[in-house]
Amino acid sequence: MTFAGSPDRIEARLVPERGYAFDAFPIAGFPRRPGAELVRALALAILSPVACARILARREPDVVLGGGGYVAGPMVLAAWLRRIPAALTEADAHLGLANRLASPFARRVFLALPVNGRGGGKYEAVGRPVPERSRAVERTAARAELGLPAEGPVVLVFGGSLGARVLNELAVDAWGGAGPTVLHLCGERDYAALRARVSRPAYHLLPFLDRIGVAYGAADIALARAGGSVWELAAAGLPAVLVPGEFATGGHQEKNARWFERAGGAVVVGEAEAARAPDVVAELLADPDRLAAMAGAMRAAARPDAAERIADELVALAAARR
Repeated sequence: MTFAGSPDRIEARLVPERGYAFDAFPIAGFPRRPGAELVRALALAILSPVACARILARREPDVVLGGGGYVAGPMVLAAWLRRIPAALTEADAHLGLANRLASPFARRVFLALPVNGRGGGKYEAVGRPVPERSRAVERTAARAELGLPAEGPVVLVFGGSLGARVLNELAVDAWGGAGPTVLHLCGERDYAALRARVSRPAYHLLPFLDRIGVAYGAADIALARAGGSVWELAAAGLPAVLVPGEFATGGHQEKNARWFERAGGAVVVGEAEAARAPDVVAELLADPDRLAAMAGAMRAAARPDAAERIADELVALAAARR
């Protein structure tokens, strides 16, 4: 197995660190405004399939998997031109622009959730794979590792790798001086500013955790955005109050959040009403029976075998080619 991608993105560092071969090719996302960067991105989009074809000629793969972003499109197109079967993954409840453009050249498209108009045939809703570092650690061990109390409720607050400023402000205002034990992963951007506003030892403020599965295992409820991490919450059986970001392309965070709300594992609070989210958390913590039911609903909605299903399909595509 080898990887390919942009030399300017994090995969160029992470993949070799994990011991896998990495082939870089020039590619850039399309800016939303016209200008020199858009012209450059268009030029790279035209040239990148040629670079991808060279990579494929050298590696001679039996199958190609595109991760769904703009980097995947040229490689999937190049695979189609060379008659190499290719597949795509979509992480949200909305088929992104890159995947819409690349899907005609793919044999299979693995969706996290059902997408209107994309059912049957090549499209299959399999859930989203959960990486090992995001798998929940046993509760007692997780709390011991993080220095959290063995008993009593723990609220997890997080908003992705950069953090979510709306959630950061809400959490510190609501619980920075009093309240339940809080584990708050605020992101590097806001950490220094928030640290001075926390005045009690039971409020654990960290910029991030490499193994976020420890946080999932330690918590009783999460206050979070509704990006791809909702699948990790589901796999952990962690009830959630979700505040989907209005910035998300195609409203995919809202769609993600509503899916898990309908499943019974989450409560959705719109960004315009985000100020009431801490009160919703408090109400749920005061109702252990409802919280337990939500935890069960999250586990029922999870797709813990997503990675295995995708891997099996890729092997089948490769075998069929041979």
